[in-house]
Amino acid sequence: MSESERVTIRIQAERIHALQSLVETGKFSTISDAVRAAIDRFVENELTPDYIEKVIVELPKGNVVDLKQLVHDGDSISIDDAIRNAVREYIRQKMSKVMDELEK
Repeated sequence: MSESERVTIRIQAERIHALQSLVETGKFSTISDAVRAAIDRFVENELTPDYIEKVIVELPKGNVVDLKQLVHDGDSISIDDAIRNAVREYIRQKMSKVMDELEK
């Protein structure tokens, strides 16, 4: 692990309780791990190239299981890739339908 520096911040009590809940449910080992993950995600999103716009998608767990299966089966390299492929295909079909309607 690379060297790290200590940073002190103030966080509202309800956020601390929410972070503690994430630790208690096993999503993170410590509050510090949860905060580091949040900072990593924030920095990654903020430093995205201008030609890319990131979108957060919330899905029912069943859909996530299906996406994981696509990755496991080798149809996609990651869940993100599976979602990108599905969105591209959906847009392609919609645009094709619109173009067909315009040609009539």
